[in-house]
Amino acid sequence: MTQIRNNYEKGANGVFNGTVGVVTALDPVEQRLTVRTDEDEEVPYDFDELDELAHAYAVTIHRSQGSEYPAVVIPVTMSAWMMLQRNLLYTAVTRARKLVVLVGSRRAIAQAVRTVSAGRRFTALAHRLTGETLV
Repeated sequence: MTQIRNNYEKGANGVFNGTVGVVTALDPVEQRLTVRTDEDEEVPYDFDELDELAHAYAVTIHRSQGSEYPAVVIPVTMSAWMMLQRNLLYTAVTRARKLVVLVGSRRAIAQAVRTVSAGRRFTALAHRLTGETLV
């Protein structure tokens, strides 16, 4: 499971968006389950709090940022050609502690390695902060 929003009231020091854990107990009578987090803390959840949890058997690269996992399987296919960028592939690969498996085509992997994202965003933030208008 993964926590999908911060809850400062749960656990010893709060449970935060992106915290990953495993359900270790389920009590339908008390309507409660227990999650052991990746920090090895047992955190109880009442059934009415389950909207704070989501399955984590598969997560996006974006959601996985800042986390590590023992093994990571990364689909790399031409059907998602807009996502084939070096920085995204790097982020995905560096989430793994021990094992990375790339599933897809050599062509898609080569495309991802070759494509350096612009990295620069044109938000007009400086103009917005100064109140200038753009023509």
